[in-house]
Amino acid sequence: MKIRSTVFLFVACALAASVAWADATPEECAASTEKFRNLSANVAEMIATSYGYAVLPTIGKGGLGIGGAGGSGCVYAGGTQTGTVKMGQVTIGFQAGGQAFSQIILFKDKATFDKFTTGEFEFGAQATAVALTAGVQAEAGTKGASSGVSANSEKSRGKSGNYTNGMAVYTVAKGGLMYEASIGGQKFGYEAL
Repeated sequence: MKIRSTVFLFVACALAASVAWADATPEECAASTEKFRNLSANVAEMIATSYGYAVLPTIGKGGLGIGGAGGSGCVYAGGTQTGTVKMGQVTIGFQAGGQAFSQIILFKDKATFDKFTTGEFEFGAQATAVALTAGVQAEAGTKGASSGVSANSEKSRGKSGNYTNGMAVYTVAKGGLMYEASIGGQKFGYEAL
């Protein structure tokens, strides 16, 4: 049991260090947002009509039984950057490998945006996102500051999608191989500019 606790602590410390080490720049956030716009006409329309969004250009994720992920990004409302976000995640369960991916979280209205940007926000344990390159159906739940989100995707690279409880989450793989695709347990810390 001590070994498991030590490994868990090591992963958590490594995750915290990696999140603090590589803050995303506004240029990286803009390039990542443009990538999401170009991958799916539906996502481009949702970005244009959403109240705001958070984009994390690179999230690094890895694990073997116990895993971790971390990344940072930018938060926008009305097309203007309002702050930065850091994300950390520790997972326990069947997983093996490592990967890097980008993630965008769209907020349909001000109330949802406010829930994300006040205090700590966390996706629930079973949360997943629509992978634009994989075109899978996904359902995501949140706990804490918000209640839930889901989106559907066709094999045509994310051409359909919707908001649930004011949120929609999309990811796109950057590299690596990981047998585990959840965003559950992601914790976000927002800092206003």
